[in-house]
Amino acid sequence: MDVSQYLEIFLDETKEHLQSLNTEILNLEQDPENVDTINEIFRAAHSLKGMAGTMGYKRMQALTHDMENVFSEVRNGTIKVKGNMIDTLFKCLDALEEYLNTIQESGDEGTNDNAPLIKLLNEVLESKENDSENPGSEKAQDVSSDSANITKQCVQVRDIVFDDTQKHVLNEAIKQGKNVYDIAVRVQETCILKAARAFLVFKALEELGEIIISTPPVQDIEDERFDLDFNLIFISDSPLNKVVAAVKNVSEIDDVQASVVEKEKLAYKFEEGRETELLASSEQNGNMEATLADKPVYVAQNATGGTGKAAEKKTQVSKPVVNRTVRVDIEKLDVLMNLVSELIIAKNSLVSASGGDRGNSSGFNEQIEYLESVTTNLHESVMKVRMVPIESVVNKFPRMTRDLSKKLNKKMELYMSGEETELDRTVVDEIGDPLMHLLRNAADHGLELAQVRKEKGKPEVGSIFLDAYQDGNNVVIEVRDDGAGINTEEVKNKAVSKGIITADQGENMSEQEIVNLLFHAGFSTSEVVSDVSGRGVGLDVVKSKIEALSGEVEVKSKLGVGSTWTIRLPLTLAIIQALMVDVGGEKYAISLGSIQTIEDISPSEIKTVQNKEVIHLRGIVIPLIRLSGVLDIASKKGPEDNMTVVIVKKGSRLAGLVVDELMGQQEIVIKSLGRYITKCKIISGATILGDGEVALILDTNALF
Repeated sequence: MDVSQYLEIFLDETKEHLQSLNTEILNLEQDPENVDTINEIFRAAHSLKGMAGTMGYKRMQALTHDMENVFSEVRNGTIKVKGNMIDTLFKCLDALEEYLNTIQESGDEGTNDNAPLIKLLNEVLESKENDSENPGSEKAQDVSSDSANITKQCVQVRDIVFDDTQKHVLNEAIKQGKNVYDIAVRVQETCILKAARAFLVFKALEELGEIIISTPPVQDIEDERFDLDFNLIFISDSPLNKVVAAVKNVSEIDDVQASVVEKEKLAYKFEEGRETELLASSEQNGNMEATLADKPVYVAQNATGGTGKAAEKKTQVSKPVVNRTVRVDIEKLDVLMNLVSELIIAKNSLVSASGGDRGNSSGFNEQIEYLESVTTNLHESVMKVRMVPIESVVNKFPRMTRDLSKKLNKKMELYMSGEETELDRTVVDEIGDPLMHLLRNAADHGLELAQVRKEKGKPEVGSIFLDAYQDGNNVVIEVRDDGAGINTEEVKNKAVSKGIITADQGENMSEQEIVNLLFHAGFSTSEVVSDVSGRGVGLDVVKSKIEALSGEVEVKSKLGVGSTWTIRLPLTLAIIQALMVDVGGEKYAISLGSIQTIEDISPSEIKTVQNKEVIHLRGIVIPLIRLSGVLDIASKKGPEDNMTVVIVKKGSRLAGLVVDELMGQQEIVIKSLGRYITKCKIISGATILGDGEVALILDTNALF
């Protein structure tokens, strides 16, 4: 079978399972007895094994098979979760991630058998003999002896609670003379897709009658939350041999046991005045007059004549939940986005074509307004489709923090908030690396060793915080720590020794300017190069990556208290609200998100500080940037004319952009200038105006 067409789905789902395993194994380290966590890990490992086997990745399948074996024993209570086991499991996850990366690059899993890891997993399995006194193993023994009379341990007995509808259906079926069967099915151990086999069994039976209830519930079977056995209560007109043959006709079914629930042998057993179970056996006779609709029905006689037993717990029936998410290829969304872009350009053309007569024609005016409404709504819905929570990026960081804690021999804890904050998918895909660098930086440079923290009166365990939240048209992500803070004197001396600045420049620099030197390529304050940091690669990568996404990064620090790194990103990169301005007869766009105010300034209000023009506005000194000079265009205004100044903001800093004329606000589509024009940092793209003219978009961050 050609499985290459499923490769993308395999890669996506494997990434999800690996992330789930990372999270759950971290939880297991904190709470080794948590049954839900153990079951979740077992299911994820089993799913990975099945997927790898289906795709023909034998090495990946072998490793996940051994992981599954370990958790099978943990579930049975024959192995206890210990510290070294957690380390082994994390090594397995790293190996699986390595397989995944190799598959992504070459389509093949490579030649690494990971024999040392498989040996470690087998050693864990061998250690179960030491835990043989565990009561869990006795319990497992009891279960197998209970079901010994069924071929290959098919589950003979289980507890089932029928709801009123099911009791009514059973009652009606018996009245109509239909057969009620109790069916136990066991799939082969080598079966890769158990849920698929169970589905085929259900399908085969539903052609002959009606399944009343299953154990485990349908949802658990769909999610492969069962070992090898499942049981059904089934109503049919067909004879027993035909029902059994239909199930056996499904491939990879190991064994089928079926029994008739005989009407004359049903009896109720009451315990302390409560209805508890329905027993069927050759020794018990009951009165069929007792109405099934009034009592919870339990277990029936099996094919070999054994007697059912009622268990203490009652399995509730859960309805299948419909999955409400759809995976969409990002390229398809890009096409949709371009169509919306063209629609907005068409709308702008209509607005432009209507000119000054727009107010005279009420019909035309209404159509334009309607088109505006439609395009705005369409734009918003497309943006929502493109938006994904940053959770997919940040949920790998707790595991990374654990590894850093061990590697650096520092005690640390990561606290995250706002994981549900949504960003454009293209931004989310790129934001992982910068955040990873900032967290590693906080762990290595920010946090002190436990002994040093104790001497300073701080808690021994250092805290790193990762907070995300929406702020207007931006998403802000903060990485902060309660470590030592940035020693500006040390940074300055290091920058001088590396020749980045001169000693004189260092003397005249403010603390914030010195801190900003950390973003310089090749700069590092580490004395020793380690696999965590010290190569001078990190913060410059963070800055360039964030700026490539039209965002900005800044840092604030207090010596001895800690540092805060703030990343500010635009919510969308495709369509923005902009202020259109005229400089020397040419049109330019400035994003509204960065504009604070617009001022009318007379030439007499301009002052000079260090040979640079500034204005004093409401108690703040703001530097002026004459766009005509930056863009090399002759201004239309004379030296005596009042100036129009657009005050823009970058973080906490303000600047005034001097323009010739304001043309109004407009929704614009950002078009890339292409890879040929990459040197001009002050232009972030271009847009097509309603009259077909092209206007360049100014990057105010770069102008600062």
